[in-house]
Amino acid sequence: MKPRSAPEPAVCIQGRGAVGMALALALAHQGLPVAWVAGAARPPSSRPDPRTYALNAASRRLLQALRVWEALSEQPGVVTPVREMAVHGDRGGQLAFSAWQQRQEALAWIVDAAALDRALATALRYAPHVQAVEQPCAAPLQALCEGRDGETAARWGARRIRSDYGQAALATRLQADRPHRGRAWQSFASPAVLALLPFDGAAGPAAAGYGLVWSLPQARAEALRDAPAEALEAALQDATGGVAGTLRLADPDPAARACWPLRLVRAERWHGPVPEAALHPAGPRAPGVDPASWLLLGDAAHVVHPLAGQGLNLGLADVAALAAVLGEARVREAWRATNDPRLLDRYVRRRAGPTAAMARATDGLWQLFAPSQPVVAGLRNLGLGLLDHLPPAKRWLAAQALGG
Repeated sequence: MKPRSAPEPAVCIQGRGAVGMALALALAHQGLPVAWVAGAARPPSSRPDPRTYALNAASRRLLQALRVWEALSEQPGVVTPVREMAVHGDRGGQLAFSAWQQRQEALAWIVDAAALDRALATALRYAPHVQAVEQPCAAPLQALCEGRDGETAARWGARRIRSDYGQAALATRLQADRPHRGRAWQSFASPAVLALLPFDGAAGPAAAGYGLVWSLPQARAEALRDAPAEALEAALQDATGGVAGTLRLADPDPAARACWPLRLVRAERWHGPVPEAALHPAGPRAPGVDPASWLLLGDAAHVVHPLAGQGLNLGLADVAALAAVLGEARVREAWRATNDPRLLDRYVRRRAGPTAAMARATDGLWQLFAPSQPVVAGLRNLGLGLLDHLPPAKRWLAAQALGG
């Protein structure tokens, strides 16, 4: 229960993941009263979280503004910069990127997923203007950041179009017998996509660690998730061809592996009226403004194939865009409620185009490399090689991934 003296929230945020926590921090930094649905306290999980995030420059800037990045980077082995990236096709095609060529500090930063969640949660505990609540409460704007499987959006009429890839992503942590030197590696081998993300871990750079994200036909991914360590290591060695040296599982226990189905998802609309009267705030409202509105962010609005590692980057870009729209309105249009449809439409205009473009790009790449016919394979690998010799095109691609 919130104290009686606490102001009524302008936004209620539903979502306990990184996107929801980052949004609560971003709005609180503007002085907006926010309710964050933390739910009941959960017992600590005995299962390790093997996931890693590849954060781009825009996401890093947001986390720096939220004063979270410093807390992450001060922890040994939690953040690893990617200096180079090599992309290998299935018929000899290759494409290479380097931070030096892009005149950037890094192409991306690989971040421990659990550490990021802990850093955001810690920051929230000390953030003013944030009320942690167990259940959604009345507010003009209900920000839905519940992820791809959140039930609230569907219950309130947010129709989402889904296309299943028939694949699943397998994630775990690996150790190699030689240093990664900040080099990420990605392989397209129809119909699989395998990414090795350099990740130091607690042992530091000498440990030559990697985060694995391997997209496979669903039955194969689930079989490898449950396979003995030796079988999974043999499959990895065969798939990578030794490009990263000899790979071993950092933890042979199958509990240290994660597996989830892959799909392409887009919301038909990103905001609408909240149908539950109990969540409508009391008091007068402006003409043409609903008593309360819902708004989608992150995977609740869009899900893309993980081959480009852009899922969380898109969600954090949603956070930055909504914070900017509401912040600008507080300065220039202070009379508008946080759920004014003009403001919500501005947010959608800023984000619908970039997310749709990323969805088309990732889906197009997957569709290009999914067929196994020799002629198609030869053409796509030839295209990779040609692109590697076109610096302007490579710079443009890298700029899209870096997020500006």
